[in-house]
Amino acid sequence: MSSKCLHCPSRRRIAFLAALVLLASLFEPQSACAEPQDSAKTTDNTSLTADAASALEPVLVTSHYDGALETSDTASEGTIKGALLQDMPLLRPGEVLETVPGLVVTQHSGDGKANQYFLRGYNLDHGTDFATSIDGVPVNLPSNAHGQGYSDLNYLIPELVDRIDYFKGPYFARTGDFSAAGSADIQYRTKLDQNFASLTVGAFDYRRVLLAGSTQLADSGPSLLGAVETENYNGPWTLPEDLHKFNGLLRLSGGSRASGWSIEGTDYNAQWNSTDQVPLSLIQSGALGRYSALDPSDGGDTGREILSAEWHAHDDAGYTRLTGYAQHYGLQLFSDFSFFELRPATGDQFEQWEHRSFVGSELLHGWDHGLFGRESVTEAGLQLRYDRIHVGLLNTEDRIAFADVSDDEIRESEAGAYLQNSTRWSPWLRSLAGVREQLIFMNVDSAVLAQNSGTASGHRLLPKLSLIFGPWRQTEFFVNWGQGFHSNDARGVVERIDPTTRLPASPVPALVGATGKEIGVRTQAIDGLESSLALWSLDSESELVYNADSSIGSTSPNGASRREGVEWNNHMAYGRHLLFDADLALTRARYAVANDNGQAGDRIPNAVGKVGRARATVQNLGPWSMDVESRFIGSYPLAQDGAHSTPSATVFNLRVSRSIAPGFDISLQLLNALNRQYFDIAYQQDYRTSPQSPVVPDGVTVHPGEPRELRLGARIAF
Repeated sequence: MSSKCLHCPSRRRIAFLAALVLLASLFEPQSACAEPQDSAKTTDNTSLTADAASALEPVLVTSHYDGALETSDTASEGTIKGALLQDMPLLRPGEVLETVPGLVVTQHSGDGKANQYFLRGYNLDHGTDFATSIDGVPVNLPSNAHGQGYSDLNYLIPELVDRIDYFKGPYFARTGDFSAAGSADIQYRTKLDQNFASLTVGAFDYRRVLLAGSTQLADSGPSLLGAVETENYNGPWTLPEDLHKFNGLLRLSGGSRASGWSIEGTDYNAQWNSTDQVPLSLIQSGALGRYSALDPSDGGDTGREILSAEWHAHDDAGYTRLTGYAQHYGLQLFSDFSFFELRPATGDQFEQWEHRSFVGSELLHGWDHGLFGRESVTEAGLQLRYDRIHVGLLNTEDRIAFADVSDDEIRESEAGAYLQNSTRWSPWLRSLAGVREQLIFMNVDSAVLAQNSGTASGHRLLPKLSLIFGPWRQTEFFVNWGQGFHSNDARGVVERIDPTTRLPASPVPALVGATGKEIGVRTQAIDGLESSLALWSLDSESELVYNADSSIGSTSPNGASRREGVEWNNHMAYGRHLLFDADLALTRARYAVANDNGQAGDRIPNAVGKVGRARATVQNLGPWSMDVESRFIGSYPLAQDGAHSTPSATVFNLRVSRSIAPGFDISLQLLNALNRQYFDIAYQQDYRTSPQSPVVPDGVTVHPGEPRELRLGARIAF
């Protein structure tokens, strides 16, 4: 019995080829047109037509946001321009999502693993209720080896991002699986203003090299964009993380915003050691260093190859967009969260492995027409996805497998069809009404327990309705209602026997529904300031989550829940060079029935109640630019009774850059500038720290945030 080998040197061939093509392209003459060609936004769930939206006047904070009046259907949605990411200090790629107000991105293991996400009172784990896509390719993975909706953004290249369109709540017919709390569509650029090479070095052996460029292949011909990235990092951990990451991308595109196409290929892999969460009591007593591990053999490797294509057309009659993608993905993850509780002789380490191939497509078409004499647009869409997954769970010691827990072949098909209408009824009233039909089919073939083989299916009809009033005096008002969902892990839907305990397991529904409500206001009444306020609630039918860890191996049966909160977001431009952002999100999260789930109380563990962010940016003040930001994460309960909770945390980051000469810039990033000690994540759980020690019931384990670290960067454009 042995672990699966996921990656070998032949996996680098595509990326190596990308590097060669890129290097060749860097020496080609560029087109005289230096303006980047934005990805076509044929539909964004927010406006009557894409061209109409782009023709509206932007707000004054033009370098950060697109938020003009009459382009949004909720107070809590928005668009982040890629220029913001160039100014931000970033510890890891996934933190680009922290530009979404109220969203927190942390990590509880190595930097090759998917981040931990928090939004609107959800511990989204690794992405269960927040859907993310890059250039139309979904990032979330259903029935993943480690977590449902697993969303690994470590292959994202922030310097290439053109825009991030984000939405919160289940109010949009186009958004599908994993989007009940929200979604983010990340779009890369098709051209760069200048080819460049950048080098960043920093504390804890951080090294990152990025080479990127674009060229026009012929007069009025298609554009070729390429990038190659490598990164190495040990981190502050006693056990060096030894992260090795390689990333390659090629994108060929042609046409315009109105009519165009693109073909894109990505190759990515990463290997790392991880310091997982450890008992807080050992850190407090000094028995274990703050950045030490109890199991030094945890870690993993992962990789993916993606090929995608997109075509769009837009004329006076309407618009059409067609996308398609194919991806191969692999994951091998070694973790140990309970140490010696389950198996004192060997320790509790387990391996989660996965090989996956999946394909998908989306076709949408919109018609500009009249409705009772009013301006109206109707959009219809069809989304298809098929995943073929081989996934397993092994008990291991020092990364050596000695027992199969599960070994499953999964076939999972999803289809979503929707119809959505946007109508302007008067100068001060418009509506967005839609309906989505979602279907899912699952087939599980278990090689370990025949009883856990079987098929399942589910469907949901999901209506949506939004009313938008105004604008009056540069102010709009929003009323939103809608139903959303997320799928459950196919194993949790089909299995009848817990693969760990071999006791009967309770199956869960294939699709779990949620109902959202929101009222909000967005105003630009004060010159230079865009401000929005949203009051919202989200009711989930259940908190049922399939836990693939070896200590459970089946479904955690938690009851229905209700979350409600308020979000206040502000973006202000002062003069030509100074920008301010300030966001605050307050959430109350409770189980719908007190003392449910066989436990006292109604608190939802790891539901963050307060999130705040403030940022000041100085842009192009002579040769200087600077960004100072602070992030506040409030205390949250660790168990249903609320007896244990985490302390709040405030972290400051700083980035300063200076242009030394034309085409040559240097930058300094100071992450966790005040060297605050905080926890990225904390859990309440049972564990045993050695074979001889007693089991600690309801103990607290933590993964500390990283200490202050300095990173220096240099960028040469050519």
